[in-house]
Amino acid sequence: MATLMACAVQAQPLADKSLPVRVELHPIPTLTITDTQFLSGDNKGKEVVLGGELSIAQGPGRLPVVILMHGSGGAGANTQYWRRHLNGMGISTFVIDGMTGRGLTGVGDNQILLGRLNFILDIYRSLEILAKHPRVDPNRIILMGFSRGGQAALYASVERFQKLWNKSGVSFAAYIAFYPDCGTTYREDGKVAARPIRIYHGTPDNYNPVSSCKPYIERLKKAGTDILLTEYPNAPHGFDNPLGANPAVPTRADQSVRDCKIRENDQAILINAATNTPFTYKDECVRIGPTVGHDPDATRAVTIAVSEFVQTVLKP
Repeated sequence: MATLMACAVQAQPLADKSLPVRVELHPIPTLTITDTQFLSGDNKGKEVVLGGELSIAQGPGRLPVVILMHGSGGAGANTQYWRRHLNGMGISTFVIDGMTGRGLTGVGDNQILLGRLNFILDIYRSLEILAKHPRVDPNRIILMGFSRGGQAALYASVERFQKLWNKSGVSFAAYIAFYPDCGTTYREDGKVAARPIRIYHGTPDNYNPVSSCKPYIERLKKAGTDILLTEYPNAPHGFDNPLGANPAVPTRADQSVRDCKIRENDQAILINAATNTPFTYKDECVRIGPTVGHDPDATRAVTIAVSEFVQTVLKP
């Protein structure tokens, strides 16, 4: 048996391109603020320090980087799946943990605990760190986010938000959003950075329905934005999580705004369009228990699609 085990170990490579040459844990000084504070540029929030994991890929000199922003459940298996895959392509990754430093593990069942736009600020603060790093090419940084993080990745492209909060001096080379919620309309959200945007979504997603994104995508297309939606016919919410349930299952108590129409008014307050009053997670439109799970076929397809797009943009 010892001989068989030794042979099995020898048959498996001990190292491959997916292993980073170095892993660094960086503090990310940021703020916890309300959505109204974010929208109005009010920086008098609670100071907090988050963590970021920089995995430096194999390769010399300054390398391209993809920032990975998790969803409401925190950094999980899907962020590690993409970290490993991208590192194997010769692309470094920076995984942001937007929860632990705030004393949270997740907010899926209590979304009011963290304003949805906080992640955009966390992303910009991370960009400040990467822009100064000697192993990072500041002109080759892509932002990729998932669910709540996908919403942040999508709207981090808005020029108004960049002028308010991005102090890094650099811009993202592209934006990749996985199954984001697009049901909120912000003032001037049609003016985005002149960089490509890619959205990957599932048709049966009842957490953040793909239908909420299509009107926004059409608005951006008419404005000349390079934006493309890829829709997978059997992919539930979180479909790229290799540890997700297959078939998908309902969450216990996660809150979804799939039936809400939310807009920003002139006072930077998010309004429920149906009631014309400030939106809250106690509103009638909020739904409980959306379905999440893994789709292996969609994951294989999106891995190919993202790989081709990232190679085109970053040229690793």
